[in-house]
Order: sequence, then C-alpha cells, then structure tokens
Amino acid sequence: MSDLSTVRDRSRTREARRGSTTGALLAAAIAATLLAGCTWTGTDSDDGKGQGDGRRDDRISAPPMGSVLAVKIDNVSPARPQTGLDAADIVYAEQVEGGLSRLMAVYATRFPEAVGPVRSARESDLELLRQFDEPTLAFSGAQGKLLPLIDRAPLHAKTPEDADDAYFRSDEKPAPHNLYLRPGELMDSAPGADALTTGFRHGPAPSGGTPEDSRTVRYPAARFTFTWSDDSRRWQVSMDGRPTVTTDDVRVAPATVVVQYVKIRESRFHDYLGNNTPYTETVGSGRAEVLRDGRVFEAGWERKTATDGTDFTTTGGEPMNFAEGQVWVVYAADRS
Repeated sequence: MSDLSTVRDRSRTREARRGSTTGALLAAAIAATLLAGCTWTGTDSDDGKGQGDGRRDDRISAPPMGSVLAVKIDNVSPARPQTGLDAADIVYAEQVEGGLSRLMAVYATRFPEAVGPVRSARESDLELLRQFDEPTLAFSGAQGKLLPLIDRAPLHAKTPEDADDAYFRSDEKPAPHNLYLRPGELMDSAPGADALTTGFRHGPAPSGGTPEDSRTVRYPAARFTFTWSDDSRRWQVSMDGRPTVTTDDVRVAPATVVVQYVKIRESRFHDYLGNNTPYTETVGSGRAEVLRDGRVFEAGWERKTATDGTDFTTTGGEPMNFAEGQVWVVYAADRS
C-alpha cells in the first residue's frame, strides 16, 4: 500500500523542479503511486471500533458537476500533521465531544492529491452544508442514529463503504487517525469558485479596524492561534500551541480568519463514552471578528435560512470584504 511518506517525498521533489519540463511526468508518477495497491481495509467510526457505521442504499449516487467537496478532518494530536489542509478554499473549525475540535475543509478551486486524516460526521455538518448545491461530504462514518439524517440530507455522502477506491490507510499513524481520501478518485474535477455559495465577498479592506499581531480562540480542550506574518501577508495557524504544518511541510496560513460567535448547545447524540455531541447553530445572526491584513474588524453575521450563505457586515452596516485566499471560520461560543 502506498503511504504518505511517498506522497510527501515526491511532492517535495516536484516543488524543487517546478517549471521544468519533467513536472508533468512527476505529477503523473505521484498519481500512479497513490493508485497502486491502496484499498479500504475496514469501517471507521469515532471510537475507532467500527461502532455505528452502516451501509446505506438510498444515497444520491454520483456527485454532480459544480458540487463542492467537503471533508471531515481529524484534529487531535495523533492526527497531526494533516494532509491537504493548505489546498482548501474554506476551513471550518467546530467544537466536538470533550471540548475538542474538528475541521471541515471545503474544496472548490483545486483538489490536492490526498486529504486527511478523515473522520466522522456530526449533525451540525448537515445544516452547515445546506448552503451549497448538493455538496459531496467525505467522512469516515457516523453513529447509527445520525445515519438516517445523513441519508435524507441534500448531499452526496461518501464513506469508504461507498467509494473504497478513493480511500486508503497510511502506516504512519495509528488507527483511526490514518484514513485518507484521494479527491481525484471521488470526483472528476474541482468545480470552481462559483460553487462556493457561502455569501463571502472579496475585495479591499474596510476602513478602520485594530492592528492585531495574534488572536487565540479557545475551546474547553483545544485552542487555535492565528499570528500575522508581514512577509507572507497571511495568518499563520497554530493549534494547541504548535505550528500547523502539513505533511508536505507547508505552513497553513489563511488570508482571512473569521471568529464567528454562535450558539453551541447540546444535541440529541453522544459519543461511545457518553459525552454529549455539541450542536453548532450556523443559522441566525450574531457578532464576529474578521482578521485580515494584520488588523481585526468587528462585524456582524446573518444567515437567514439553511440554504443561504452567511452575510458579514461592518459595524456601519456595509458588506464586509475578505482578502483573496483561504478563509478559516472558527465557531466560538457566544456567551452574551
């Protein structure tokens, strides 16, 4: 089975030879390596024991052209470094059981060769993804009581049981933190920026704002820190006190960071230890902080219905522009 060390080593070589006539041949070699001998070896769930996973027969069968790809990504320490996180157009960070965090990476403009580690879905994901037109959700599984809701959701749910050729296990991390997705095996091509129906606007920064070198968002058992880099004009990400660097040695650094204050309540679901699964409400309105260009801007947010994107406005009521590039949205509990 091909593993991430092969992907990483060859990716570094390709970067060194970028612009040469051998670049295309090297990319093809990487793709061939990923395809060779990588098959799905079993079910996966949040406890790593296969609990709650099940095959579903009534899913939408094939992702349509124009569908974004959303991937649930593990974010505990044994899962790091992650793969393909830097290629996402949007990264959503949410609180899960035990005060830990999990990521949802959304891909529309380009697909990386591999993404992961892939983990399980949550009820909140279904509401969040309604803003996209029949999105494809790649995840490792879900508890049994949540599966009927996923079945009825207007999305293309793709677990290893649905698309085993698109998933592989790496031997560099222990299960369940070693499941990876090859997006190119799941979907023909990236749909393009028009598929990002989030309501986000890009353009010049508004006037005002407060200079900001670093901003930290804390969950009960996790934290995100975004540090401004004048050199790269990006916010360098650190998680739980460690720089976020992919398996390709790329520092993850979005152009815009949104700290969106939302209601986080208990859901009807629990994990296998009995911990309640938090539900993050992304429909409604509230306050936000938008970090871009080394400044923080106070903002408001509104999402009227689940099928709408989220509108962000300045304190003066004008549309809030984001910087061009990757966007991170970190959902923080609104305690007001």
